[in-house]
Formats: sequence, structure tokens, C-alpha cells
Amino acid sequence: MSIKASVIISTYNQPEWLRKVLIGYEQQLIKDFEIIIADDGSTEETKEIIDNFKKESSFRLTHIRQEDNGFQKTKILNKAILASTSDYLIMTDGDCIPRKDFVLKHINLRKPNCFLSGGYFKLPESISSLISDEDIKKQLCFDKKWLLSRGLKLSFKLNKLTAFGIKERLLNTFTPTKATWDGMNASGWKTDILKINGFDERMGYGGEDREFGERLVNLGIKPIQIRYSAICVHLYHNRGYKNKESIISNLKIRKNTRFQKIIKTPFGIEKLETK
Repeated sequence: MSIKASVIISTYNQPEWLRKVLIGYEQQLIKDFEIIIADDGSTEETKEIIDNFKKESSFRLTHIRQEDNGFQKTKILNKAILASTSDYLIMTDGDCIPRKDFVLKHINLRKPNCFLSGGYFKLPESISSLISDEDIKKQLCFDKKWLLSRGLKLSFKLNKLTAFGIKERLLNTFTPTKATWDGMNASGWKTDILKINGFDERMGYGGEDREFGERLVNLGIKPIQIRYSAICVHLYHNRGYKNKESIISNLKIRKNTRFQKIIKTPFGIEKLETK
């Protein structure tokens, strides 16, 4: 079977959430894609989840892991990019369960010289913990009535789960949210990603994916908004790795990327000499 896309899933010590996410990929309407798990130093429990999934699944699945040395998501993503075998890469996180048409939407909407900017529907802790394997298989965790019956508050954001056809296209077109590269739900051509040298490995948590997208834009790649098309639900978790110093440092790098119109980072997949 030829592979139409490589789905790169980043994870760190969320084995139960990752297991639910992998069940979500088992439900996809198309099957001709590979999964690459970019593991930033998780414990053996995550490896066991992945190994068990490999035994039961027909998917081509690759587990790329590095030692735990703090937040190094950019480094493991660069390793996953190199390990991918498709010419089209979909990037997401191990706490985002994909709707059954998630991969199909990315593949159908992709265009040359463009990248796709998706969003996510954030769930509270109470509902995240309620979702069972069957709820994923039956797609109930994407059902508005099911979520409201379990305590979700009514909001405009529910349109992400109910928009199809003309409504979907209109909301994508007129949303005030800017199309950016969001690591939870974005996709692009591997050739373009290699041209910008992947992720900047100096960057810790906070905007590292946005900087990646800004360099794609500097390359001349157009972002396309698909936040009402490619749908995933984001399971609740704490962010213990969030820190102020990293965010400030990343903002400086992003500012320089925009001001200098930087395309290829010297701190990416290929390590370049800098003056």
C-alpha cells in the first residue's frame, strides 16, 4: 500500500491519552497513512502502550524516542521528520483524538506551496476522563448532544463539531483567527519543511510551532485555514513544562525570524555554522 501521509504524533508521559488517540486513528476513513510517534523521553508505560497497539493494528507505526532531558519537543520532531516516508506530513499531539475524517480532510485539502492550519476542540477534565474506547469508536466524543449531556457548556466553538459543507467553508473563510502552524493540528509538504531545516532546536515550550510556520511563510508557503474541517478533541492535562524564561526566549527568536525574514534555521535538522 502506498502511503499518502505521515502522521507525526508528539507525546510525553501521557500513555492513557495516547492510547485513546491511537484508537482514534484506527477509526479513520482512509488507511493509507503511517504513524510516527515522536516521544520526548516518556517512561516504559508509553512504550508498552505503543507495543501493544503495534500488535493489534495494521498500521505502519514507528516509535522515535529520546532520553528525558527537559522539554525538547523540537528535537524529537526533527527526528520524526527524518524518519517519515511520505511526502506529506500531518503533525498533532498525543492528547488530541482525531475525528474519523481527520486524515482524509488534510489529504483532500492539501495544495502545492501551502500548509494547512487546523484547530482543536478543548475538553474539560471531567469529560476527558469520561471518554471510553467505545465512545471513540462510535464517535460520540465528537457529538454535540453527547458532550452537552455530560456537562459541556454551550458555546460558539461547538460549531467546529457541527460544521460541514457550505457552513464549514464559510466559517473557515470568515473566522477572525489567523492561520498559523499549530502543533496540535497542522500539515505541510516534507520538501518545504526540509527547506526551512525543520524546527529550531534552541526553542523550548511556547510558540516553537508558530516560529516554524513563520519560516514557512518567509519561504513563500501560504497558510490555509481549516479549523472547521480537520477536527480533533483535545484532552485536558496540566502543563508542568511551561515556564516564563522559555516563553521570553522564544519570543525573541520569533521576533528575529520575522524581522530578518529567516527561512532556514541554523539550529534545525541540519546543524549549520553560524557567524
